[in-house]
Amino acid sequence: MERKITNELMNDFKQALYEDEKSNSTIKKYLRDIKKLREFLGGRELNKELLIKYKEELENCGEFKISSVNSFLAAANHFCEVMGWGGLKIKMLKVQRDTFCPENKELTKKEYKCLIDTAMKRGDERLALIMQTLGSTVIRISELKYITVESLKSGMADIYNKGKMRKILYPSDLQKVLKEFVFKMKIKCGAIFCTGSGRAVDRSNVWKAMKNLCMHAGVDREKVYPHNLRHLFAKGFYKVKKDIAKFADVLGHSSIETTRIYIKLTGKEHKRQLDKMNLVVVKSLCVVKPLII
Repeated sequence: MERKITNELMNDFKQALYEDEKSNSTIKKYLRDIKKLREFLGGRELNKELLIKYKEELENCGEFKISSVNSFLAAANHFCEVMGWGGLKIKMLKVQRDTFCPENKELTKKEYKCLIDTAMKRGDERLALIMQTLGSTVIRISELKYITVESLKSGMADIYNKGKMRKILYPSDLQKVLKEFVFKMKIKCGAIFCTGSGRAVDRSNVWKAMKNLCMHAGVDREKVYPHNLRHLFAKGFYKVKKDIAKFADVLGHSSIETTRIYIKLTGKEHKRQLDKMNLVVVKSLCVVKPLII
């Protein structure tokens, strides 16, 4: 059986992803990753030995994090599965889960409020509302299209993603301010957050706007990206209601293991908890010399 990655097979793979109801962004990502694999092969037929070499090159080139390497391998494995080449599937790199998240990556509530205030002062009401919607409803950017004029009437929205549907509730203050925005902008129906051409905003629109806002708000750019707003919500929600199963439902996760990532402590908080355990008995090795009489 010939196992060259041809354009025809790429099209078959794309169709399989579409029929599996993968999102457009996921389909583009998978196709990009398989093109990368095809470039590595350079016209050679795919086999297990070459896949192992591909894995080693990705791991040792120094350009990618382990999570990125695993995403490339996941795409390769899925491609092999769709093509009926299951025997070629390769193992992922093992990742040791971090006990706590780095503080320089954590967006604080104070910084979040500063970003919102700055956006308002600069006259960018839409960006301020987008960030508050993401931060208070824990939806993903790709789900902003479900925040509609119609959903404001009931105070909840149906969110469709990854073959699942979940309902999210609007906080009362968010519902109120979104209604004011809709009235002010004369938006009669459909998605509330759209581009000038009428299309729903996407990840690149929001990402760029948030990064530009950082300089004016005096907030570290490394902390500011849409997904970090989910982490901000996560810590606040879990602090109030320590129910990880309920929390997984709110986030739209099918696995609690995924949810655990969102509630990791920072190093400072982790150290504070360790100190409270008070399990270090000898706290000083300084010996006081006895007085010589």
